[in-house]
Amino acid sequence: MSKVTLGFDLDPLIVPIDKILPSRKTPMGVATSKKFMQIRSSIAEVGLIEPLSVGPGDPQTGQHVLLDGHIRLLALRELNVVEVQCLVATDDESYTYNSRINRLSTIQEHYMIRRAIQRGVTPERLAKALSVDTRTITRKMTLLEGICPEAAELLKDRQFATDISRVLRKMKPTRQVECVELMVSANTITVAYAEAMLVATPAEMLVEGKKPAKLTGLTQEQMAKMEREMSNLQGQYKMVEQTYGQDVLNLVLAKGYLAKLLENKSITRYLKQRQPDVLAEFQTIVQTVSLDQ
Repeated sequence: MSKVTLGFDLDPLIVPIDKILPSRKTPMGVATSKKFMQIRSSIAEVGLIEPLSVGPGDPQTGQHVLLDGHIRLLALRELNVVEVQCLVATDDESYTYNSRINRLSTIQEHYMIRRAIQRGVTPERLAKALSVDTRTITRKMTLLEGICPEAAELLKDRQFATDISRVLRKMKPTRQVECVELMVSANTITVAYAEAMLVATPAEMLVEGKKPAKLTGLTQEQMAKMEREMSNLQGQYKMVEQTYGQDVLNLVLAKGYLAKLLENKSITRYLKQRQPDVLAEFQTIVQTVSLDQ
């Protein structure tokens, strides 16, 4: 049985800021970005939450190469911090766990904010730490109010604007799930898309039972047509979802059969002489490597 070794020392090390050497150049414009401002405000308000990751110190100079946390280091220097807590890698490599994970999703951020407030952190302090308006914290805290669990599950790993929740909570649960499925399948989780589907939602599928105001520039006839097309699109999506796996398998088998067929020189010669268009289509199918083609 192989032995698992730790990637970092268990005990953090306090390292002077001037003894930490960045391993890469910070991109232009980072110091003026919104993300940098949030990180700097968070460090100034509540301190450094996640230690920097550094390599082993040089025996002669005591300097450490920074593996992860370049933006945090830049913020610490701007705040005139003298020393910082670091995790020291047990081997000299630039692999870090943070560079291999997805960033925080909107729903994960919602849970973290709720947990912080439940533990006594005020929305005002959170807003100051994240360099945002207090109303933004409130919207993120109430993100899932009125959203059914099934729709929340579909969105759990996604990043989206909090205003999408405002639109979805006007719909009944079954309609929320339908709309989220469509947005996820189209990879377009935007407020504009959600509002368009809200306007195209029948009154009986809305919480208040009445249609919202129509979109600017659309007539009643256009609205009715939009509702019918949205309903047809949902039906087609369900049908494709049920048969997609079998269809792909059939296409793969057909491609393999055609490839084997065209390996026969007599058949290829016959098609070239009698049915060149068919041969060209067969060759295109055999050369296709993805459904996007």
